[in-house]
Amino acid sequence: MSTRTIRTLAACCLLISSEILAQGSAGTDGGEEPRYLIDSPTAGMLRSGTLAVDVDFFQNGGVLLGLNYGLLSRLSLGISYGGSNLIGDDTAIFNPVPGVNVKLRPFEESNSFPAIVLGFDSQGKEEFQKDLDRYTIRSKGLFAAASKNFTLAGFFSLHFGANYSFEGPKDDRGVNLFAGAEKTIGPAISAVLEYNSGGGEATRGRGYLNLGLRWSLGSGFTLGFDLKDLARNDNKVTIGNRSVKIEFLKPL
Repeated sequence: MSTRTIRTLAACCLLISSEILAQGSAGTDGGEEPRYLIDSPTAGMLRSGTLAVDVDFFQNGGVLLGLNYGLLSRLSLGISYGGSNLIGDDTAIFNPVPGVNVKLRPFEESNSFPAIVLGFDSQGKEEFQKDLDRYTIRSKGLFAAASKNFTLAGFFSLHFGANYSFEGPKDDRGVNLFAGAEKTIGPAISAVLEYNSGGGEATRGRGYLNLGLRWSLGSGFTLGFDLKDLARNDNKVTIGNRSVKIEFLKPL
């Protein structure tokens, strides 16, 4: 077999594998809108009639399962539940109540303006802190988010928003700001970066800086790996909290 033939076959294999792998929400060929950066929502929505299953694996054996359904192209509903120590031999600690979320996109993206969503999400992230009556990362509560996409060696997206969480003591609540970016790396991989101003004593005034990678595995699956709290609000963490997430999308 000639060198030229081998190169041609290799190129065909790469092309076919790219088409197979890029069937999630990452990469230039992902085909689905990313609905979240890491802990913060984007203006991305589920297609009408699509079910999303999201599983987050976080520190201390934590697992969070979420189910979301696209009722319409601009409206989705979801529920989530999980807890800590679900993986391992320690006593499992479940979240006090399930989380619910609603997401509505009243404005679509145009050449001049970003897409905008309004929503409510009662599900916080990571462990529930009983003494503070809140999750480590508060739920977004009422929120608004905007997203704008650009063509730049693939796709580059900017996301920003604001929210008001109802978790924790009333004197520790306030309007929170968040922002982030996503950059595709080839047909099936994206890098994401987000900053959440946080607020309250948990962030020590630093906010939360998170970095992640997303990989479309095909057949609706997307795998994510995150490094969270790079601002080191917890001095025991040297390179950020490491977490893994799986997204599965299925049209019904």
